[in-house]
Amino acid sequence: MAIQKNNVEISRLQKEIASYLTLGSTEVIFEFDESSTSVRLNLITVNPRHNQSFLFHLVEGHSEVECLKEMLEYVKTYKEKRSSYTIQWSSKMENELQTSYFRAKDIPEAIEKLQFGRDPNSLIIFSVVLNPMS
Repeated sequence: MAIQKNNVEISRLQKEIASYLTLGSTEVIFEFDESSTSVRLNLITVNPRHNQSFLFHLVEGHSEVECLKEMLEYVKTYKEKRSSYTIQWSSKMENELQTSYFRAKDIPEAIEKLQFGRDPNSLIIFSVVLNPMS
């Protein structure tokens, strides 16, 4: 019974988090990585325009539910706490200029989110711009 209750809580939290992030047909992926001492949650978004996935944010905790609760708090306030960056980039394999937007504390974190899950040498970054506050 406890496992079922935990699964229901995980599902509820994932739906609530996704409701804050889904713009248009953007998909949200919850990627959990468990070690013997902690759980890491990578929240990944998939851009439907160019089918690329990016790290939205990561958190660590002692359980999936704890990570999801922390992520929920983050998505509720991230626009007020993080700056907006525009990155123009291209994959060396495709040679097509792409524009992606990230919320990050600084430029290195924005680039890290772009490069998440990729070989950094497979991308060409043309520009990183801090967007004006709105």
